[in-house]
Amino acid sequence: MEKGKPRSVRVTVVAVVLSTFSLSCSGSLGINLFPDSKDIQLGKEIDQEIRKNGKEYPLLKDRPDVKSYVEAIGRKILGSPDITKRGIYAYQFEIIRDDSTINAFCTPGGYIYVYTGLLKFVDNEATLAGVIGHEIAHAERRHATRRMTTALGYQIVLSVLLGGNPGETEKIAGNLFTGLALLRNSRGDEEEADNHSIKYLRSTEYYPGAIRFFFEKIGGVGNRGGAFQRFLSTHPLPQDRVDNVEKQMQLSGNPQPTDANLFLSRYADFKSRLP
Repeated sequence: MEKGKPRSVRVTVVAVVLSTFSLSCSGSLGINLFPDSKDIQLGKEIDQEIRKNGKEYPLLKDRPDVKSYVEAIGRKILGSPDITKRGIYAYQFEIIRDDSTINAFCTPGGYIYVYTGLLKFVDNEATLAGVIGHEIAHAERRHATRRMTTALGYQIVLSVLLGGNPGETEKIAGNLFTGLALLRNSRGDEEEADNHSIKYLRSTEYYPGAIRFFFEKIGGVGNRGGAFQRFLSTHPLPQDRVDNVEKQMQLSGNPQPTDANLFLSRYADFKSRLP
């Protein structure tokens, strides 16, 4: 392999892996052969590539107050006793300045990115907390590397982890690039992330089922094309996800949303100050 090619291959892997890790990361069933250290490594590499690609991922750098607001919500969720990777994964939060994208995504190792389009789309702080909890759940449940194990095959993954054949790295890059099915998210992982988000929020000040409001609003505008059409093409939103949230609320004693646990006024003030 000629000089410089390993770097090129690594960038390709990182870029394509990133494209598959949006609001949901699929593959809830199966074995994950990757150790936590690989999630951490992948997350760092993807974060580095994001910071280099300001055109596609313009980080909001001139408004630390916006980042602090979102990060404070994330830290409240990370205080949940059900979080197991706290102190292991990075759990860093960044804001991407793109009002046309209604999305957030996670990478392995706890790097979470939220688009300004999402911040402006949701109507209360608890709903944003539900989406952030959903992303944290993808990192906690290690959906990304579990999906990679399933998609790439155990032999390839083991060969890479054991340092067997350097050429296998190129195969991974090729598989990720051509594996368009990797862009589709599994309903199993989506439901698992939803359920864990609800679980995390139970120990916070937020209404734990508020992610339902995000689903309902997306569903109400999903046929208008543009950002919503792109979102729904890679993030299936069947009615049973909304029904599942309702079911989880019933199992939790049916807590009700109120001004006191949705934080409507506080969030309206925050939205009014967004760039």
